[in-house]
Amino acid sequence: MAHKAGFINIIGNPNTGKSTLMNKLMGEKLSIVSPKAQTTRHRIRGILSGEDYQAVFSDTPGIIEPAYLLHHRMMGVVNHALEDADLIILMTAVSGDDVLPEVADRIKKMGKKLIVVINKIDLSTQEKVEEAVSLWKSKIPAIAYLPISAKEKFNIDTLLRVIIENLPESPPFFPKDQLTDLPEKFFAAEIIREKILTFYKEEIPYSVEVQVDSFKEEGELVKIYAVVITERESQKGILIGKKGIAMKRIGVEARRDIERFLGKKVYLELIVKVKNNWRNTENSLRHFGYNP
Repeated sequence: MAHKAGFINIIGNPNTGKSTLMNKLMGEKLSIVSPKAQTTRHRIRGILSGEDYQAVFSDTPGIIEPAYLLHHRMMGVVNHALEDADLIILMTAVSGDDVLPEVADRIKKMGKKLIVVINKIDLSTQEKVEEAVSLWKSKIPAIAYLPISAKEKFNIDTLLRVIIENLPESPPFFPKDQLTDLPEKFFAAEIIREKILTFYKEEIPYSVEVQVDSFKEEGELVKIYAVVITERESQKGILIGKKGIAMKRIGVEARRDIERFLGKKVYLELIVKVKNNWRNTENSLRHFGYNP
């Protein structure tokens, strides 16, 4: 039997469940998950290998109208994902979440294999699900239109089967036991940011970046020193909290999840710094890995 391998890139609006879908497909939590929009900022690859296939998934930032230079960088990630995909999963939800018309038009013109995935059917009625499927069939040609519930893992096996059937013949791109092409310290930073998204409100989570300055393994202990960067002194005070209680909570919650992810004990130290207007500053964005 010929071996299949390909790149499957998941795109869609914020809050359609892209990150949850990739985690369910992988059977591992690689993408952080939050009810807040714009949770995913980078392209996160998950590598799923079977006996005769390798599916390389990419979770990408949600499609938005850019308000900051950071958002333009994030939309650049989406554009690259469209270009190098063997198969595109266009993620939507029964509630009527739409993609920007220019993105849908571009997908049509590219002529790549497309699966339209309609998520969150557990929150809707059968009638509305059928209406959503009919609507998308009239909007854009695809090899499949699949209603799913990523959260409840409904129809995920069917989706995976359709994906594997439509992969091109190819040797694997990565070793069979590799789950991602990103370093462990990237995921440590993402887990810390996930906790900030969870426990802070309004503008705070969106103005924050997390950078791991040091990641050292000493036997069964991993020592991590990370910096939480925000844009204003007032935000720094909110992040730290009275007597440091708020940031201590972030540290405790993040350390627990990082230990689970790494399978090792973790010592985690967090400090908060201010970098004015970093979301609109070219040098800062490059420093944090948001390249043009």
